[in-house]
Amino acid sequence: MTETEIAKLGPQAAYEAHLAAGRFMIQRAASTGEYVFWPKVTSPSGATDLEWVAAKGTGTVYAITVNRARAGDYNVALIELEEGVRMMSTLPQVETAEIGARVRARIEDAGDAPRVVFDLAGEGAA
Repeated sequence: MTETEIAKLGPQAAYEAHLAAGRFMIQRAASTGEYVFWPKVTSPSGATDLEWVAAKGTGTVYAITVNRARAGDYNVALIELEEGVRMMSTLPQVETAEIGARVRARIEDAGDAPRVVFDLAGEGAA
């Protein structure tokens, strides 16, 4: 899908198209510089001139919990990106991580669609 075709999609479909193309993109308001995540048509401050920009792909663990299940344990993490927005994800290579741990994003094929997951970065990384 070309950038022109992606630009015609709604926010959620555009985000998914970028992921399918191997790009982790978030929105930013051109007029204010405010970053936005989860994809929307307006920023929290009301700006409507949102554009897609490449995420730096780094951040920190803001919160994390481990879910125990018969099918296997997994974590759910709230990641604060360098851009200042937060997103829910997972750190699939570890059971848990310290709050404030540095992480790096990667796109993983989750079977039905790609998703953004995080790996520990820097000290404590495997």
